[in-house]
Amino acid sequence: MNETRSYFTDGQAYERLMGRWSRAVGEVFLDWLAPAKDQKWLDVGCGTGAFTDLVLQRCAPSHISGIDPAEAQLGFARGRLKGARADFRVGDAQSLPFAGSSFDVAAMALVISFIPDAAKAVAEMRRVVRPGGAAAAYMWDGLGGGSIQQPIYDALTAMNVAVPASPLRKNSHIDAMARLFEGAGLAQVATRVIEIQVSFPNFDDYWSTQTALANTAVQAMQRLSAADLARLKDDLRRRLPTDRDGRIAYAARANAVKGRVPG
Repeated sequence: MNETRSYFTDGQAYERLMGRWSRAVGEVFLDWLAPAKDQKWLDVGCGTGAFTDLVLQRCAPSHISGIDPAEAQLGFARGRLKGARADFRVGDAQSLPFAGSSFDVAAMALVISFIPDAAKAVAEMRRVVRPGGAAAAYMWDGLGGGSIQQPIYDALTAMNVAVPASPLRKNSHIDAMARLFEGAGLAQVATRVIEIQVSFPNFDDYWSTQTALANTAVQAMQRLSAADLARLKDDLRRRLPTDRDGRIAYAARANAVKGRVPG
């Protein structure tokens, strides 16, 4: 995951950008997954621990392990979940440091697009989950324009600003996710679309949260002149759905997949 590690170094900035929306999608995802209580979980690519925390709150696991390549993100996760039934370690989704059949459930929340070899990562999830256990994932629909930052991408494109290809486009299509799970030999593979409303009290809050993390869109914005940056902000003010009180709200969409380990 080296290509994205450079901007996944600020847990607080990532949490401001994505934490609450990850949780909003995660709530629907967990209801759909419908796991039993008192199970052992693995959160692959746990980042700041937002999804880990949600599992602890809603699923009553016996324990949950989180793994991520970014120590800075893990530090944030450890700080928010002190004393919880959770542990965190640095590791690679493509080579999980766990014995086979160690978990009842393994999940990837907003991660699958950032893994260089997603097929290997899904195969690793199958390996570490016991027979009959569940593996699942969800990811913003980058190909379908469902990401949280889609308005910024649209505004940059309208200005003919070159933006590096977003990792969100990789393996985010619902059919591609299903093929990854089927290709790993998982059974009862099912998919669904999850749509949420994202909202901000005003444009200043929108702008500060959307630009706090130096991802590919923000890196492109940093190369703009002051005049072009001002033009971009003006264009966003016109594009964003805003009510008369200044509140901004629009839809974001994620694709989800789940399957069972045969046996």
